[in-house]
Amino acid sequence: MSRRLRLWLLAVGGAGLGTLLVAACLDLPAFGRRDHPYGERAVRASLIRHTANVISSVNFDQRAYDTLGEMSILFAAVLGCVVLLRQARDEHRAAPLPAEVARPVRRYALLVAPVALVTGLYVIAHGQLSPGGGFQGGVVAATALHLLYLGADYRALERVRPIGVFEVTDSLAACSFVVLGLAGVLAGTALLANTLLPYGTFNTLSSGGLVPLLNAAIGMEVASAVVVLLARFLDQAVEIKEENGS
Repeated sequence: MSRRLRLWLLAVGGAGLGTLLVAACLDLPAFGRRDHPYGERAVRASLIRHTANVISSVNFDQRAYDTLGEMSILFAAVLGCVVLLRQARDEHRAAPLPAEVARPVRRYALLVAPVALVTGLYVIAHGQLSPGGGFQGGVVAATALHLLYLGADYRALERVRPIGVFEVTDSLAACSFVVLGLAGVLAGTALLANTLLPYGTFNTLSSGGLVPLLNAAIGMEVASAVVVLLARFLDQAVEIKEENGS
């Protein structure tokens, strides 16, 4: 493909995108209104299905199909990075050398690591009740593991981060989200319809029907995906060396 053709394709695509954005902006509700039609409907639907956190109700119930797409994008992005960052033929693995860590950094990292891990799991588990959820909690939980890299060394991180386990967990979590969505179809409703489980008691861990399960699946997928992604980049920075020694 020539440079001129690529520029024409970029111009046509940019013009189409710009037209759609302008049309969408012209149809936005007026500024300064105290009420919003979509907001009122989202809150009403959230309360009907006993989900205290309206954002989680939107993400895992009202527009769960969009969340499936977002999860698929993350899964595909991590898979692509794993393929691109795999060990090449002109590379070899070298044992990482222990690094000197300042005592304040070591103490702080090792002290905060378990707290961050529990916080991430808490945010995932209470996603249907309070701000947060699987996306945020998954990132926090994955970050907690990598505090060992800052507070100790790369080998300490490797001992608590078996990559094969996290790759399998990432795949199983993504499949779990899809299976929960298809369960609605098999039950005669719709994909990702929140109609299979009782909605439970409002503002409790068991409330929200399918929302807690979908939220947990996303939390596992995000945490595992971030761990695998960072592992591949750390491999390139710490372990994998070119044959000429650089």
